[in-house]
Amino acid sequence: MPITSAAALGRSAVLDIRPLGLEGAFEVRPARHGDARGFFSEIWSRERFAEAGFDLDWVQDNHSMSTARGVLRGLHYQLPPVAQAKLVRVTRGSVYDVAVDIRRNSPTFGRWVGLVLSAELWNQALIPAGFAHGFVTLEEDVEVQYKVSAPYRPDLDRAIRFDDPAMGIEWPIGGEAVQLSAKDKAAPLLASADLPYHW
Repeated sequence: MPITSAAALGRSAVLDIRPLGLEGAFEVRPARHGDARGFFSEIWSRERFAEAGFDLDWVQDNHSMSTARGVLRGLHYQLPPVAQAKLVRVTRGSVYDVAVDIRRNSPTFGRWVGLVLSAELWNQALIPAGFAHGFVTLEEDVEVQYKVSAPYRPDLDRAIRFDDPAMGIEWPIGGEAVQLSAKDKAAPLLASADLPYHW
């Protein structure tokens, strides 16, 4: 899912696209048109994203629901040939969303970016292949929906420990205990992770 150009990035009548500080990672804010009945929003358009310089091909839509605050899902990625780019949004509640550059030899290897995604903000995170991804819920009853560029393959699914001190991710959960899956509890540190990506 290469980015073909950065020339068209910025605000338009349909999309507001902003770099997040790591190559290939962006915040996307689709326009929302409202009236007394409610609102309408075009959240994904191949044509509009192509005009902004993105060559995207989504093959699957996923939807997760987390009932409690502090549910942490991540940090996840898939190995080639099914490495996944993602377009992530929240349709109920809010999360703190994180992407980590796991491309060996990248000048930003091991660095992370994070932002709040929420139904109120109506924003999305565009995360390229070669990044690990995760989020923590900031309230109860949160629904996250995201598009991926390759199908799910459990045999090629991998995870990295969310609290690896080498990455130093600043999760906004204070001293609260997070809820993790068994897979995420057993995830290795970045230094021991299976990382075939190269910059």
